[in-house]
Amino acid sequence: MLGLIMFVVCLGLLLFGFPVAFTFGGAAVVFGLISDPSMFDMMPHRIWAVMNNTILMAIPLFIFMGIILQKSKLAEKLLESMGFLFGEVRGGIAISTILVGALLAASTGVVGASVVAMGVISLPVMLKYNYDKKLATGSICAAGTLGQIIPPSIVLIILGDVFQVPVGDLFLAAFWPGLSLVLFYVIYILIMAYIKEDIAPPVRLEGADLGTKPQQVGRALKAILPPLILIIIVLGSILFGVATPTESSAVGGIGAIILAGMYKQLSVKMVWDSSLETIKITSMVFAILVGATAFSMVFTYTGGDYVVEDFMMALPGEKWGFLILSMLAIMALGFFIDFVEISYIIVPILAPIAYNLGINPVWYAILVAMNLQTSFLTPPFGFSLFYLKGVSPPEVRTIDIYRGVVPFIAIQVFVLVILIVWPELFGISSVITNSY
Repeated sequence: MLGLIMFVVCLGLLLFGFPVAFTFGGAAVVFGLISDPSMFDMMPHRIWAVMNNTILMAIPLFIFMGIILQKSKLAEKLLESMGFLFGEVRGGIAISTILVGALLAASTGVVGASVVAMGVISLPVMLKYNYDKKLATGSICAAGTLGQIIPPSIVLIILGDVFQVPVGDLFLAAFWPGLSLVLFYVIYILIMAYIKEDIAPPVRLEGADLGTKPQQVGRALKAILPPLILIIIVLGSILFGVATPTESSAVGGIGAIILAGMYKQLSVKMVWDSSLETIKITSMVFAILVGATAFSMVFTYTGGDYVVEDFMMALPGEKWGFLILSMLAIMALGFFIDFVEISYIIVPILAPIAYNLGINPVWYAILVAMNLQTSFLTPPFGFSLFYLKGVSPPEVRTIDIYRGVVPFIAIQVFVLVILIVWPELFGISSVITNSY
């Protein structure tokens, strides 16, 4: 039971605000010394394996690509074009936000940057035209989190490493679930806009020289095509086996710099600032990974994994009992801790059990990724909620944001349930056959 006690202690320390990496690493040292100090003889080998993992090299490169695109004013151009295109439809600004969120997810994948950009640009516009605060804030938060499931997602790269499955298979398997979320978000906004006419009224955006509708469509295509081409090159090279995720992420970084030059935003200072931000985010991820490596080693040596496995294997319903309980556990933990910690601490405990029950790793990894997406929206520690509140005008209260994300969380859970029961609806069955 020592491993389980260590896990509970770590959760308690996190609730008191201790840094994640040092909490798990420090607890591992303390409990490892109590159990058997000789186990730390293997720790250098584990850290060395992390340092030599070529799959994880894609993480900083995709982060760099996302930050460059964020600084190149990509979000602003997309939101402006989409807003003029769909503004006259009921709920059109909210729908534009969802569509732009999907494009940003496939190009930048940086949740915080997406939420902040759309919060700064589209939230004031929606409030100006009397959009309901809950619908406006909920659509922005939900759109920003699409980067968790739509490739190239950092979560999928991490899960590919944890499950030891090809990242390309995860990207392919996540494509339709991600687009399904976008579709359900848009349907929900349209339904709400037509049920309650005053919740998201049609608007005619003001601007200099709006031009005719064909001209607006032309401007929208001009804004969409460059990032879309980059997305096709990056994802297509992976899905068609032309390049590995690491090689493709390098191409994406170069492509982002070229796009920034096309948008006349490229400068030495921008590349330098983007590189510094990339280093900071990557250092955070890998510090957590090293702490998680120490934690999982001690947890395994103390027999905690056997306790969890025996409990999960004894559940009624076998595979289905494990799926339901593991999804509920991940969702509950998402209320309090980040997706990186869950991916490196919790998922490695569950993955061997899934293998033993005959659950396909690709399918289960997509379920985990879809589940982890909700952690960005669930109060009290949903990061998207904090990002949006930080850039919201004073009249938008925290409770408005909390209430606004509830329907979108319900939609995510609904899609997750469909993905569990009917994975073939999302075209995952062929991927499962090829990967298992």
